[in-house]
Amino acid sequence: MEIENLKKALKIITSSPEFAHIIPEVRTNLVMAKIDAKTEEDVAGIPGRITAANGQTFACREPAFGASSHMARMVLNVQKHDSSKRSVINIKYHPNMVEICTKLGLIVSSYERINEPDDVKESEGKTIPWGVEESIKKAGVVPDVIYHKGAWGKEPIICLITTDAVESARMSVCIARLFVDMKKIHE
Repeated sequence: MEIENLKKALKIITSSPEFAHIIPEVRTNLVMAKIDAKTEEDVAGIPGRITAANGQTFACREPAFGASSHMARMVLNVQKHDSSKRSVINIKYHPNMVEICTKLGLIVSSYERINEPDDVKESEGKTIPWGVEESIKKAGVVPDVIYHKGAWGKEPIICLITTDAVESARMSVCIARLFVDMKKIHE
């Protein structure tokens, strides 16, 4: 079920010319966890991530379980607070996209990587769980959007949190269209 949902989501994303504008330098990954997921192997993602070339978006490989450690850690930590949230997608950070998310009525929260405790910084894989906890504390609920503005050598990122990959795809394509329209207005 998760693999099929991811395949449908990829069709939505790769059919959107606007989506190419919101892919971060680290590329995009889209994940969906099994019900009651416990490990990264219980989370399906896109091996090699989602990228763009010549204005077209494409997935490097077919979805597979265990394909994303970063986004898998995020969804697993979110699920500790809300098990219905089974999908996460990362997109490029831009203040206008945070504004769009807020105007769409999404619950938006963030964390500051510069406030990351040393023991978290020094241990591989601890930043995302720490950031999820900080964002939930700040919002008082599991937000729809978690972002950070980066740190030395770390790209700023926005993560959309939803119930499934198709919803993540639709939401991110909507944000991409609004972002591209906003850029055109300001040019």
